[in-house]
Amino acid sequence: MSQTIPEFDTDIFSAASVRDARAVDDRLRETAPVVKLPGEDVMMLARHEHVAAGLKDWRTFSSTSRPWHDPASVRPELLLTDDPPKHTRVRAVIADALSPKRLSHLAEAFATDAQALVESLRVRGGEVIDGVGDLTQPFVYKVLPDLLGVQQQGREHMAAFGHMVWATMGPMNTLFHEAMQATPPEVFTWADASCNRENLSPGSLGMAMYEAADEGRVTLDEAKLLVGILLSAAADTTVITLANCVRAFSEFPDQYQLLRAEPRLLRAAFEESLRWDSPSRMAGRIATRDVDIDGYTIPAGTRCGLMFAAANRDPRKWQSPDDYDIRRSNTASLGFGFGVHACVGRVLALLEAEALLGALVNRIERFEAAGAAEPWMTTVGHGPIRLPVRMHYA
Repeated sequence: MSQTIPEFDTDIFSAASVRDARAVDDRLRETAPVVKLPGEDVMMLARHEHVAAGLKDWRTFSSTSRPWHDPASVRPELLLTDDPPKHTRVRAVIADALSPKRLSHLAEAFATDAQALVESLRVRGGEVIDGVGDLTQPFVYKVLPDLLGVQQQGREHMAAFGHMVWATMGPMNTLFHEAMQATPPEVFTWADASCNRENLSPGSLGMAMYEAADEGRVTLDEAKLLVGILLSAAADTTVITLANCVRAFSEFPDQYQLLRAEPRLLRAAFEESLRWDSPSRMAGRIATRDVDIDGYTIPAGTRCGLMFAAANRDPRKWQSPDDYDIRRSNTASLGFGFGVHACVGRVLALLEAEALLGALVNRIERFEAAGAAEPWMTTVGHGPIRLPVRMHYA
């Protein structure tokens, strides 16, 4: 006989919970293998074993009409909200454009941009900077739209656009409505226009989506949606993960000194940041059949949340999970997702990380926290939106 699924006593999507997301999500994980959110009528899985299995099994845990799905939302309705075979067809287009072969030439340009940014901050000496607003956002918000072929005018809207899109991934609660109300109309106009073919540079990644439409691999509407996905989803996850690297360098100075001594670990440092404090708390799914999880039954049709941030800190899987350890093996990490919906932009993110972290290692002797990080107030995205820090130059 199936056990009664326990209800969690906290709204994990409230402002208070978002500010304390690590502790809230970890407590949910330790409550039971399956936990119900009564206010949302959603079943949550947060242990590594079950989240990994759920992400892998797209037939059982479907992405179509996932929780809080709104076809009329500003979020691009493609790829993340589809299952194979449609997902497979569309993903192939973006995967080809983001392949190592296609992107390998970008390393030098990314490194040049990163070095220029880090050097530009040197004039501030020992002043407190914002590790997000002064460092990780300016870097990603330059190299990504450059790659996409987005026009210079209007790029100042990228942060607001990203916040708005991420707000649509969770429930339509107070934080959602605050994000929508705080977004000026010109952000919508800019985002829509930026994804149009006539506004993209020839030879760019964005134009490659339209060229795939010319070949009949996707439709013109799908091409525009793919550009929108890249402009939103590929930006803030990298911004936050890089910011968490900086935060970790302050909290675990021995790991930063190890990285300086062994720069070959640059990508490992980024991947450990993804595990240590993932920039997305969960992925939504719909159970297509009855699912048994350690004696608890999730009925067919149930809305589910697969909590890979909490799973990445599961002590059943990881030794000392709260420690940032760049020598840790992260082959089982869910930071890049898993299964058919694994992050298609992994190669791009690692190239960006190698460039910025490489520039930091070359110029910065140590990092010093200069105050508490301010959390990103969105329900599914997670991480610092402001990070006061001092960078001590070598």
